[in-house]
Amino acid sequence: MVTIEFRNLSKQYKDVLAVSDFSAQVQSGRVTGFLGPNGAGKSTALRCLLGLVNPTSGEALIKGGPYSALHDPIKEVGAVLDSRGFHPGLTALQNLKVMASASGINFSRIQEVLKFVDLEGATNKRTKGFSLGMKQRLSLAIAMLGDPEILILDEPANGLDPIGIVWLREFLQKLASEGRTILVSSHQLAEMQNTVSDVLIINKGVLVAQGTIDEIRQGKSLEEAFLELTLRRSA
Repeated sequence: MVTIEFRNLSKQYKDVLAVSDFSAQVQSGRVTGFLGPNGAGKSTALRCLLGLVNPTSGEALIKGGPYSALHDPIKEVGAVLDSRGFHPGLTALQNLKVMASASGINFSRIQEVLKFVDLEGATNKRTKGFSLGMKQRLSLAIAMLGDPEILILDEPANGLDPIGIVWLREFLQKLASEGRTILVSSHQLAEMQNTVSDVLIINKGVLVAQGTIDEIRQGKSLEEAFLELTLRRSA
C-alpha cells in the first residue's frame, strides 16, 4: 500500500530550484532508501513532506493528504531530521518526558522506547554528554514515542559505530516487517544496500531512478549503480 507520495513536487528558493517536478511513491511494509548527492534536494523534499516547508508547486502526501491533515501526527508519523532536537541540559528521561507530556503520551511508553534504542543505561545522563551516536538513538526514541506507522529519517546512521549501524539495520527491518513504512535518507550506500527493499535516487532536484534494490543495482553494487545514475544526470 502506498503511504507516502510525492506528486510533481517542486520547491524554488529564490534563484535555486531545490526540487523539480519530483514524483515518487513509498510503500508500507518496506524500507525505502532515499539517496542522492549533497544538495540533491532530499532534505527539502522531506521537509515538504512534513509540512516544514511549503512547496512552490505539486504535493507531498502522507496517507493521501498533507501532513497538516493528520488527526494525531505523533501517533502516525515519527521523524528524525536533526539529532539535536532536544535540550542538552536535560537527561534522556527528562527529554522524553517533555515530549510525551506535550503529545499526551503515557510516561510508561518512555522505558519501552529507551529499550528499543538500547539507551536504558543512559536514562539519567544529561544529553550534552552524549556522543553523536547516542544522540541519534535518542532522536529515534523520540520519533518512536507515539508508536507511529510511518518513520521518516534523515541520515540516521551518522555517528553510529559498526555495531550501531548493524543495530540500526535490524531495527529498521524489524519495523518494516511489522507493516510500517520506513523512508530513510542516507549517504552510506554500502549499508543501504544491506538495509533497504526499495530505492529512490534524486539528483539536482530530479528523480533519476526508482525501484526495488535489485532493479536499481542490476547486478552491480548499489554504489556503482548510484554513481552511474547520478553522473549520467550530471553529464
